[in-house]
Amino acid sequence: MSLQDIENSIRNVPNFPKAGIQFKDITTAIKQPQILKEIIEKIADHYRSKKIDYVVGIEARGFIFGAILAYALGCGFVPVRKKGKLPADVLTQEYSLEYGTDKVEIHKDALNKGDKILITDDLLATGGTTEAAVELVKKTGADIIGFAFVIELDDLNGRKALEKTAEVFSLIHY
Repeated sequence: MSLQDIENSIRNVPNFPKAGIQFKDITTAIKQPQILKEIIEKIADHYRSKKIDYVVGIEARGFIFGAILAYALGCGFVPVRKKGKLPADVLTQEYSLEYGTDKVEIHKDALNKGDKILITDDLLATGGTTEAAVELVKKTGADIIGFAFVIELDDLNGRKALEKTAEVFSLIHY
């Protein structure tokens, strides 16, 4: 199975969630067992030799890929959630949105100093949410080894800031 097969399985939804946006819908890809398996295997193969301790997945679609990827890599999974969703003591990071700000959180005891971390999400656009996850991971003392995305929107330059921290790996580029 090729990257073209994966790309062909991703539905484009024009004008969602607002006019002018071309939404890349991964639900049409992940409902196909062979496509889902290929996505995970291609990302896992890229990071297998890095001896990752935890995959950190960003809410919500990062949970889909992150948990399966952690299983494939034989490591743990740690969620980064929207504010107010985690039950124990948390670290919080604010980030900018197009109109205002939002916050993401991680449990204070989720990671330890020196843990090797792979941060993942379904799509890299501007990188704002991922940069917030970076700050959370840094607060724990863990080391970010890389970033993994299924899709990257190249024109939005999200990669630029993230590459200062670690390698950015994306399967599909638009």
